[in-house]
Amino acid sequence: MTHALLRGDHHVHSTFSDDAVSTLAENIAAASAAGLTTVRLVDHVRQSTPWVPDYLAAVRALRVPDGLTVLTGVEAKILTASGDLDIPELPTGIDRILIADHQFPGIDGPLGPSAVRERIEGGWAPEDALDQLVSGLIEAMRRHPGNQLAHCFSILPKIGLSENDLGAERVSAWAKTAAETDTIVEVNEKWGCPGIPLLDALHSAGAEIVASTDSHVASEVGRYSRVVEMLDGWRAR
Repeated sequence: MTHALLRGDHHVHSTFSDDAVSTLAENIAAASAAGLTTVRLVDHVRQSTPWVPDYLAAVRALRVPDGLTVLTGVEAKILTASGDLDIPELPTGIDRILIADHQFPGIDGPLGPSAVRERIEGGWAPEDALDQLVSGLIEAMRRHPGNQLAHCFSILPKIGLSENDLGAERVSAWAKTAAETDTIVEVNEKWGCPGIPLLDALHSAGAEIVASTDSHVASEVGRYSRVVEMLDGWRAR
């Protein structure tokens, strides 16, 4: 591991998520085997999720190897352009909420990628769609400060756009808000985002960047390739 960021994995799912296959204990063992010093255990929640106290109790009961710091998190999608999140009331003990763009933040509720593509094909200007997406992210950071952006802008290719379409003004506003709100931004192995120009903007703004695999199986914990390539090409590393 040539980059300090790669000593951590800040987005690791367990069987508390319905799409992951490894237990919390298996993820801890994998993090230790990968030589990590930090791992953030994260699972998907919705407003109706009842098990967060059980998850926290299970984390507290883990046997953690010396030299490994275990952090906690829950991942919740943005619902609206006003920054609402799909999240239950959380007990004390969750270190960070991972704010995720699983769907597009609509005015009245989330939109699936296909619905957004149809609207763009029907005449919705991409510039307006990008304004709404970035505004939703900014509002979510402001309403829920001190948290983490998960695989940010992974939704763009799903709606037929890319990070190159964002433009310097939107990227700068997004990065400055992350710094101002103590929002950590992960560079994500699974989705390969955000890219180098956005990492440069975050660095310039003074925002904190971490690495994550977004693993759903223990064998992927702390195992980076796409993130290594991005960090190797990152001018501000």
